[in-house]
Amino acid sequence: MSRLGDLLRAAALRPLDHALAQSLRRLDPQTPEDVLLAAALASLAVANGHAAFDPSRPGLLVDAGFDWPEPAGWERTLAASRWVAQPDAPLHGSAPDMPLVQEHGLLYLRRYREYERRLAAGLLRLASAPPVEGDPATVAALFAELFPRAREGGDDRQARAAALALRRRLLLVTGGPGTGKTTTIARLLVLRVALAAAGGLDAPRIALAAPTGRAAERMAESLRAAVAAMRDAGVAADLLDALPGTASTLHRLLGTVLDRPHFRHGADNPLEAEIIVVDEASMVDLPLMCKLVEAVASGTQLILLGDPDQLPSVEAGDVLAAILAAAGDGEGLVGPDAEALAPLLGTPGQAAAATTPLSGHRLHLRRGYRQDAGFALAPLADAVRAGDASQALSLLQGGTLAGVEYHAGSVDPLATSRAGLLDHWRGLARAPDPATALQWAGRVRLLTAVREGPQGARGLNARIEAQLGGHPIGAAPAYFPGRLLLVTENSYRHRLFNGDVGVVLRDADGALAAWFADGDGGVRGFHPAALPAHESAFAMTVHKAQGSEFDEVWLQLPRADNRVLSRELVYTGLTRARRRLHLAGEEGVLRAALGRHAARVSGLAWRLGGEATPTAKAIDAGAPPEQGALF
Repeated sequence: MSRLGDLLRAAALRPLDHALAQSLRRLDPQTPEDVLLAAALASLAVANGHAAFDPSRPGLLVDAGFDWPEPAGWERTLAASRWVAQPDAPLHGSAPDMPLVQEHGLLYLRRYREYERRLAAGLLRLASAPPVEGDPATVAALFAELFPRAREGGDDRQARAAALALRRRLLLVTGGPGTGKTTTIARLLVLRVALAAAGGLDAPRIALAAPTGRAAERMAESLRAAVAAMRDAGVAADLLDALPGTASTLHRLLGTVLDRPHFRHGADNPLEAEIIVVDEASMVDLPLMCKLVEAVASGTQLILLGDPDQLPSVEAGDVLAAILAAAGDGEGLVGPDAEALAPLLGTPGQAAAATTPLSGHRLHLRRGYRQDAGFALAPLADAVRAGDASQALSLLQGGTLAGVEYHAGSVDPLATSRAGLLDHWRGLARAPDPATALQWAGRVRLLTAVREGPQGARGLNARIEAQLGGHPIGAAPAYFPGRLLLVTENSYRHRLFNGDVGVVLRDADGALAAWFADGDGGVRGFHPAALPAHESAFAMTVHKAQGSEFDEVWLQLPRADNRVLSRELVYTGLTRARRRLHLAGEEGVLRAALGRHAARVSGLAWRLGGEATPTAKAIDAGAPPEQGALF
């Protein structure tokens, strides 16, 4: 029996992974079995969110204790194969007639190695670009108005991030929820507009984008609020009027071409914006980030915002984490930045030495999680982020965190909530209008770690639909007043995007319609049958909730440990809450989750001049996405 056949019989491989190996066997029957095995696992690795397969750690993909090949011998066999290219430099292309690439101890599907190589080349291009035009000293008065504490000797990281935006063409602004990322962006954009005006130039064209429609909408809402606050504070109207009031999805920004995997904008047709700001960068996968960076023109500034402790993208790559690994900790100014920005920040002390090409391009904002007074989320978020299960459980079990409730051992949120969740959802059908129903819907959300099973989003949604409609499970009508809907694919024809949430209510004629926010404070109605792919949204996976926030969150963990669980998943779920959090699950399951990382196998940080070895820890991120042709 072959190892490849054993994996297939154990359902450890998808048919698509096995088909790749079989295609290589048909093309060359003499292909060694271990090469076919590695090819199948490289395909499986991409489906599980990794950029590549690590032959020294096959257990990252397959739990069962198979008799794996000896790693060093396996790598030698791969190196000798006609199907495996071995590039001579990290940024050099690989042979197009070889579907696999072996590099730095990893085995890639060629397509994904090229995405990684092209992304690295694009980021290094932006990082090495000349500084932003203009003298920062010309906006010193406005800077002092926007950041009055900057010259008082305190550690005002928002001010330092805004100052860096007057220098760097590539800027990474990171921090947890509520650390002021959007406020910082609004102010630095005003400074960029003022810098251009001081030099006699037109205001720069600015584009705001995010991976999902909901994240883009939240980004625009936050920026409009920040602009309103600056207007009230007396910032010049002509500067504020130059800032955009809307944001788009990355797909819309790049320009989707119907029935083609390519975008209208790319290296040969770059984006026209002179400043591009991307929020929720941790959600952006490797192929999409590659295409975005290649579409950034020379002279354009790219600003990436994200929380490094959140879950990585559902699809291949943990791009933000890899970039940050190469950029450093975001603690200090590097090289000539200190002298150039002294008129704004005072004398910032000794500048740090650049250790990688991306050194000095990151500013990390400190703690300040989004919360109302009376909601003590920060200590729990810190413990979860650090993987300190004992501290997290002590805080939860002690009951001392205002607004946080721990339901130990609870596996049924509908029973634990004592009808509270169901009563909330029943109220949606009685809303006076769709806009109000959507507003109410955002107050409470049930989040799950998994999609399937009794504690999964799919099973819980079926139960909720049945209880709301008074029908047996599976017999509820497809659409009924108050049903929450989650769009699961982008539809540019409808202007509906993956992650958008709508509600079913009757229209003026009494017919059922699905209502979605239009981004300008209004709503749009659709006949339910005309919608793109969608599902119920009473319960959502944490992955689907990324980029959203709710007044009250119920986070339900599964009954038993699952490799999808990680500290990043728990952290992402609990930080969706603004005012109240319910966390339900067994103590052992929570301990296991906080002891596991959600990082991915990738060589991007190494390619950018960062870490010496590729990312090694890994878990899969739920159901594998559908894959197309592999090479």
